Amino acid sequence: MQGGTSCSLDAARGDGGGPVTGRVGARGLLRRVLDGGEWTSWDTAPAAVAEPGSAYEGDLAAARGRSGCDEAVLTGAGRLRGRRVAFVVSEFRFLAGSIGLATADRIVAAVARATAEGLPLLAAPASGGTRMQEGTAAFVQMARVTAAVTAHRAAGLPYLVYLRHPTTGGVYASWGSLGHVTAAEPGALIGFLGPRVYEGLRGEPFPAGVQVAENLAAKGLLDAVVGLDDLASVASDALDVLCAGPSRSPRSGRAPGPPATLAASPPASAPSPGGTASSGGTAWDSIERSRRPGRPGARDLLRLGATAVTPLSGTGEGEADPGLLLALARFGGAPCVIVAQDRLSQRGGHPLGPAGLRVARRGMRLAAEVGLPLVTVVDTPGAALSAEAEEGGLAGEIARCLADLITLPAPTLCLLLGEGTGGAALALLPADRVLVARHGWLAPLPPEGASLIVHRTPDRAPEVAAAQGVRSADLLRGGLADALVDELPDAADEPGAFCRRAAAAIGSELGGLRAGDARHARYRALSR
Repeated sequence: MQGGTSCSLDAARGDGGGPVTGRVGARGLLRRVLDGGEWTSWDTAPAAVAEPGSAYEGDLAAARGRSGCDEAVLTGAGRLRGRRVAFVVSEFRFLAGSIGLATADRIVAAVARATAEGLPLLAAPASGGTRMQEGTAAFVQMARVTAAVTAHRAAGLPYLVYLRHPTTGGVYASWGSLGHVTAAEPGALIGFLGPRVYEGLRGEPFPAGVQVAENLAAKGLLDAVVGLDDLASVASDALDVLCAGPSRSPRSGRAPGPPATLAASPPASAPSPGGTASSGGTAWDSIERSRRPGRPGARDLLRLGATAVTPLSGTGEGEADPGLLLALARFGGAPCVIVAQDRLSQRGGHPLGPAGLRVARRGMRLAAEVGLPLVTVVDTPGAALSAEAEEGGLAGEIARCLADLITLPAPTLCLLLGEGTGGAALALLPADRVLVARHGWLAPLPPEGASLIVHRTPDRAPEVAAAQGVRSADLLRGGLADALVDELPDAADEPGAFCRRAAAAIGSELGGLRAGDARHARYRALSR
């Protein structure tokens, strides 16, 4: 039967077109793909996320009225050519299918239930990415969803993805790019970059024809372009093969269960070796300080704070990226593999692209193979904004970095050194321990880009940054970071002392670091 509280029957029959043949809503897709057009909903009423009386509360009410849905995804189970399957389907008319805390709760619960019940999972995203009204807290949910999908795949269960018009941003760079088989709707806009944000930040439109399903399939980034009426047949054929092998639990022979609960973190007030966890100043003050030309970066950290540094070059398979540093090093005597974003190189004409993320994944494999801890350094104004990056598989590499890092058997430590913009930052964030510099910050977009989305002007970036909770104090309070590396008052004014302080903090953490369930719990159960 059709169940649940998510959508009215009539509201999701389509929303009036677009560049594809006519957008089909979530329920419309399910009626055309599942046997008899029937399914059982797994959805429960979403938790309240907006302040009473706020503009966001009004946005949510309007989205419910416009879409007939209570959130931006539907989840449940039905039958596909006689085979029971689970599904997660976006409803674009609910705030452009954006992912907030309640949306992520629903997705993660559905993925975990599919894993526990041993069901193949069909995902049909249509989303503009992170819900800007919820800021950084919503942004990091992509790591949480990735952890759930990775656990599902590790259990030997099939994961099929059908990308619909449009699928962009963090959704494409996480659960939209992890399918065993990935198809897309004909003519669909598929891309890491939102075209409107690109044009607003660059002053020119994104090159035409790049972010189109057919072009991405021609570049080998999609397995097929499939019309909706052919989707059931294509998915059924794939599942006939993928379901032939035995499934397994990710960590034992037992049936896989729901995600672990969030492990207790040290209190946010606990000082790091560098200083206290309190953080003065506004979000915009930290953003401006993090962009100062004289601010020390990853190269300075290695030069002033590490010993026995052995630089490594490229992927080992013919690719390199100056925006990503890979090295062996010691901090305070503790050996590690270090994968570090070089912000100065990125701002100097070498933005981080797919090759850089493949270099990062080489570092992850190396750490796992030789049994060394992995240290990641996040300091990026954002990933490359280019046709070449899109066609080179940027979103998929972000997703694979997330998946690899979340499941890495080696101990992991992340230092959020400065700018933490978008998917390029998130790709190196999940770790057993996360340190953050006082003026380090994390956001789904540069604040100017978020302001363009929310207010259609970049001029309200300081206001948006404050609302999104991007500061080090916000990250510590929310459990996204564990300890602070202080700046007295600004790393650009004391580069040597700051680098030595950061290096000491890394060395101290590495001394007792163990790979364990803390990382998995943080990103599987991360919620409000």
